Amino acid sequence: MAVVKDDGAKIKGFIAAWLGWAFDGLDGYLYAMVALPFVTELVGGKVQDAKEPAAWIQGAFLFGWAIGGAVFGRIGDRIGRSRTLNITILVFAVFTGLSATATSWPMLMCFRFISALGIGGEWAAGSALVSETMDVRHRPFASATLQTGFQSGMIGAALTVGLFAHLDPRYVFLVGVIPAFLTLWIRFAVPEPAEWKAERAQKELPKISDLFAPGMIKITLLTLALTSIALTTVWGFLFFNSQVLQAIPAVKALAKPDQAALLRNVTIEFCFANILGNYCAAFMARFIGCKKAFAVYMAASAAVFLIGFRQPFTLTSARLWFDLYMFFGSSIFGIFPLYVPLLFPTLLRTTGAGFCYNFGRMVAGIGTLAGGWITAKAGGPSLAIWYLGFLYIPGILVSLAMPEVAFSEKAKPIAITTDPAG
Repeated sequence: MAVVKDDGAKIKGFIAAWLGWAFDGLDGYLYAMVALPFVTELVGGKVQDAKEPAAWIQGAFLFGWAIGGAVFGRIGDRIGRSRTLNITILVFAVFTGLSATATSWPMLMCFRFISALGIGGEWAAGSALVSETMDVRHRPFASATLQTGFQSGMIGAALTVGLFAHLDPRYVFLVGVIPAFLTLWIRFAVPEPAEWKAERAQKELPKISDLFAPGMIKITLLTLALTSIALTTVWGFLFFNSQVLQAIPAVKALAKPDQAALLRNVTIEFCFANILGNYCAAFMARFIGCKKAFAVYMAASAAVFLIGFRQPFTLTSARLWFDLYMFFGSSIFGIFPLYVPLLFPTLLRTTGAGFCYNFGRMVAGIGTLAGGWITAKAGGPSLAIWYLGFLYIPGILVSLAMPEVAFSEKAKPIAITTDPAG
């Protein structure tokens, strides 16, 4: 595979993708942290009435993420990775800021849906940009570091919520406007990958249906299954963990500012556990292969959900199980950025990555809605997370069936051509 020889272009592309993913994490987690108080305000002040609308809004956000990944993935193969990255960041920045102006929960749901369109497209464009410029020997470190952008954004969301704790929760979304300024730099500083430019100049753009052509359908379906399981489980945790924490008697007894500070600290703590897990997962993939690493991490994640979330929590035990889950369950995504795009040929790369990775978010949206029903009607947020643990069992089998890509110079990757049937 051709790589960009200009180290400056590599670094600029990586920085742009990392920043885009960091702002995705900021945007995506801001709502999860203020969902109940913000939606409670919008529905008239009753917490119980806010639980299902809050889940619907999160579900719409994940659906938008999925649709944006598919749509902008196709655009990324047509007009280029850097240009698409620029457009998607601008979309999610503007509509995150507009979320602060919502006067009803359907209006907020609309703004969150549109902002998610940009977030979904950003991942596909950014990961393809890096995968096409990064040397094989640097892939484990680059993949894990790229994923730390998302956790850094989550930490930024936690700090923002803590800083704005004395204000109406809607104002946290104004911070989401900041990424709009990043687009000015990307527009002029980040070149398109040489690999994409060469392929685009010489060959006709494949059809979307080529993802399901004889030579590609197995890869596409396996990737859809893997990402759906990984995303449904992790977003179930990310959305419901704050509700689990807030249901603990010792936390309920705290004043509202103290609760916000605790939530911020717990989030920062498990994000650092996740960052460590990203590097462990990526380097495990280098030595035992990606699919075996996926299987190991999914098995550990199943154990954490099924053992840890079936029992009543104290503040100490919640922090322990949260950290363990983020080390294993969320760290699978430390492999994804430079794994998923390389499963597809160059001119189907952002189309394939965007469609498969973000289809999983649509499934995650359904999972969030089901979890919202369980939380409101059946057994609370910890039980909603516990049920998700069973998804990891088929996830282990799917992991072992996945194709391999090169995470080291010794690895034997799948053969990728620009002809999906070949």
